[in-house]
Amino acid sequence: MIDTHVHFWNFDPIRDNWITDDMKIIRKDFAPENLLDIYSDLNIKGCIAVQACQSEEENHFLLKLAAQHEIIKGIVGWVDLRDPDLAERLSYWQNHKIIKGWRHVLQAENREFILNAAFIAGVRQLKKYNYTYDLLCYHNQLEAIIQMVDHIPDQPFVLDHCGKPDVKSQDLKEWTANIKTLSANPNVQCKVSGLLAEADWQNWKEKELFNCFDVIFEAFGPERVMYGSDWPVMLISRPYQEWFNLVNKYTEKFTVEERRMIFTDNAKEFYGI
Repeated sequence: MIDTHVHFWNFDPIRDNWITDDMKIIRKDFAPENLLDIYSDLNIKGCIAVQACQSEEENHFLLKLAAQHEIIKGIVGWVDLRDPDLAERLSYWQNHKIIKGWRHVLQAENREFILNAAFIAGVRQLKKYNYTYDLLCYHNQLEAIIQMVDHIPDQPFVLDHCGKPDVKSQDLKEWTANIKTLSANPNVQCKVSGLLAEADWQNWKEKELFNCFDVIFEAFGPERVMYGSDWPVMLISRPYQEWFNLVNKYTEKFTVEERRMIFTDNAKEFYGI
């Protein structure tokens, strides 16, 4: 099994100011060593390390960790997709085959950024280098994401954290409609990850999360959904094993082949690992 979404960092209170005081459980360093026992217990063989900082230094940090820890099977890094010299930067990063794709924290940007011509042109260059792109956004940004994806229909995309629905309020109508529209593009997949951060951290109910899973699996099907944890961010709500057990419980209704897609095969194919 592959965990398609984890982060590692050496905590810096200034750089990592998005980790607020009410998230104090993750205001510290997180390294691959912290996952080894958990992965061993759950029979998870590796992970995709996803950028948590928007700098090329982050790529070097993750590359160094990957060289030391075989559980890191791939890296989703960061590069300035609006850089006029983007082709040169992508050519440079081609020397590091464990970098599989790129991500920008679009949830922190406005609609104008997402639909910026230079940004879209940058994403359009990725396919030439066989790179994937992780879409990180809130549910109220999905309309702009759909427009962006429509401009680049042949680029392999994966939607992080199910597009961050409002799990807490369960106001899912607009999110559901946008998920259906986005999933109509066959080059878009979805990570079942990150939903604990969108729920009431301490008082969420299984049904609230399963309502979101229902929408995702109906729209994408098990052939375009992949398991991810969003560790360590998810620790603000529950230990790793509780999230894994939740996804495992929901997917019991699928066939053995479909479960293999969700937990293993889709990740391997999408990220080329």
